[in-house]
Amino acid sequence: MPEVRIKLCPSDQGRRLSLDEFAGAELEDGALYELARGVVVVSDVPGLLHLFVLKAIQRRLWSYSEANEGAIVVIAGGGECSITLPTLVSQRHPDLALYLTPPPPGERPWRRWTPEIVVEVVSKSSGTRDRIEKREEYLAAGVRESWIVDPGREDATLLRREGDRWSEEATDERIVTSLLPGLEIDLPSVFAAGREAGS
Repeated sequence: MPEVRIKLCPSDQGRRLSLDEFAGAELEDGALYELARGVVVVSDVPGLLHLFVLKAIQRRLWSYSEANEGAIVVIAGGGECSITLPTLVSQRHPDLALYLTPPPPGERPWRRWTPEIVVEVVSKSSGTRDRIEKREEYLAAGVRESWIVDPGREDATLLRREGDRWSEEATDERIVTSLLPGLEIDLPSVFAAGREAGS
């Protein structure tokens, strides 16, 4: 008898699932789904400001990647990758994930392949999730840096791993990282691009 897939829709907010149940679920379009500590989290698709700020960051990363061949293996969007934490029963989808090392063998590497850098662009409904909930999970997963970019405040919080904790830096000027020497993301121009495109 074929296995019956779970179907998730926005009304499943708060439903408890295992990682395997969530990974095999059929997702109704029009919302974003994550698993946080065994609980389904449903959020709205972010608005245009979020989209255009994210695209402005992506363009700078792609430009850097083209100019520095091999520095970034993959730049993945939220629908293209996941960070899976079996011990926390969580599966997260960052807005962007930067993988600086090749994937391990196999078609579904998400429990074994961790991005070095994740980027979250804060939207009206995601502030607590991006700033508090995900930071602990990304640290537990082995992420080396987390950039939390906030178009509403026009600043970024840069979390950098120092052993088993994050060091934190706030900036409204630029994002730089020792993991990608020479990369500079000018935040005022990123936020301006978001405002112009989203207006």
